[in-house]
Amino acid sequence: MRCPILLCHYMAQWHGYLKQILVDNGSEFTSSVFADWAAAHNIFVDYIERFNRSYRNEVLDCYLFNNLNEVNQLTEDWIKVYNTERPHDSLNDMTPVEYRQVA
Repeated sequence: MRCPILLCHYMAQWHGYLKQILVDNGSEFTSSVFADWAAAHNIFVDYIERFNRSYRNEVLDCYLFNNLNEVNQLTEDWIKVYNTERPHDSLNDMTPVEYRQVA
């Protein structure tokens, strides 16, 4: 559990503490120790498990890529649709772009 915290402290020596960390639902990130540490450093922790699953199911598992450029291009296209055209249940059926404009 201490590894992510130690890594963040190490990185902060050169770059300062982050304002936000995006993580999956791994036990190292869902513990109260990590949550307390993030709160003590004014770091907002956001969980992106759904994003990871959707990306894997809709991009990585659907194509055979010939090179990294293909992965990058398809990923850029998918993220654009994900953020601008696709409503999210967790955002009251708004796209992330719409939600940011309202917030």
